[in-house]
Amino acid sequence: MKSTTSTPASTALARVKVVDLSRVRAGPTAARQLADWGADVTTIEIPCSLDNSDPHVGSRDSSDFQNLNRNKRSMTLNLKDEEGIAILKRLVEQADVLIENWRPRVKHRLGIDYDSLSRINPRLIYASISGFGQTGPYRDRPGFDQIAQAMGGLMSITGVAETGPMRVGVPIADLCSGLFCAYGIVVALFERELSGQGQWLHTSLLEAQAFMLDFQAARWLMGNEVASQDGNYHSTIAPCGTFAAADGDLSLAVVGQIMWTRFCRALDREQWTDLPDYASNDQRILNRAQLHSEIEVALGTKTRDHWVDHLNDASVPCGPVYGIDEMFDDPQLAHLGLVQDFSDPDSRRRKYLGQPLTMTRTPSSITRRAPALGEHTDTVLEELGFSSAEIADLRASGVV
Repeated sequence: MKSTTSTPASTALARVKVVDLSRVRAGPTAARQLADWGADVTTIEIPCSLDNSDPHVGSRDSSDFQNLNRNKRSMTLNLKDEEGIAILKRLVEQADVLIENWRPRVKHRLGIDYDSLSRINPRLIYASISGFGQTGPYRDRPGFDQIAQAMGGLMSITGVAETGPMRVGVPIADLCSGLFCAYGIVVALFERELSGQGQWLHTSLLEAQAFMLDFQAARWLMGNEVASQDGNYHSTIAPCGTFAAADGDLSLAVVGQIMWTRFCRALDREQWTDLPDYASNDQRILNRAQLHSEIEVALGTKTRDHWVDHLNDASVPCGPVYGIDEMFDDPQLAHLGLVQDFSDPDSRRRKYLGQPLTMTRTPSSITRRAPALGEHTDTVLEELGFSSAEIADLRASGVV
């Protein structure tokens, strides 16, 4: 496939050069965040003469691969070859950031760990993602989102007790570790403006998942309270959860006494405000099963859309429980412009999820489809000063 040229996806990080050695999801997510804000991200991939399959994201034309790798360049490089390592080090000389998500021992074996590369470029920000951390008894274990969800406590509070522990429907440990990594890189770039020095930053799927427990973790750390599985209902607020209307489900969040009064009035159930069983949030939690049953009787008299409009008009937070197809049809989501269309002469028209953050002066955009394998290898080598003859020799010897 012919290499495509494009402008940066944003001007915000357009002066930042990133070498991305990561695979699967967590590392590519971090790199994508930087690429979407304009960084020049070159992903280093295994040459086609070697095994370059990645069963986690499917073919290069798959929606998953396109989603993870838009706005990036692709270069092939055999890092098991000394000449490949030498080329990587030349890339590092010019780079601001390197991202990797190997098991901790791999980078040391290849001689491209932070200590080694920082001697080449003291301003380098070296970002590592692993399953369990760079040190400790589990440092060399393979990491996977499913395992992090289990060991990070999330599965123990997801679902209901009758079904046992349950994973959430997205690879949240992968995604959050990637997001935290990108956040750490931006912090390190900002700090480098003061110190002039790079640094090594690292996170892990386990750390990211544990952090995402947030208030559930705080309940244990500060009160020795182990959170339970509450399904679709909130553990400390009632009524707060999903309920069935006449033709579909909706989600309610009735928080505090003032909102409780509004809710009862909107349902034409003002008598509930005088009942001792519902007099306070604590009482409503104790009597949650009875309360929820009565709420569903009331909601079952009209359609989901009626109640969503009616309750929001009464300043009671309420929304429909959407399938993914319905979600993208919602007028508010369409108005926010999260979905971006992109097409170029070499590919069909595609729709991408853009960044869920609006920057009024330096917005993010999709300016490049996910690259073909090694699409930009020659371009990157030329930028490093390699001649056409030298590039041909590198290809012939399987280095690229």
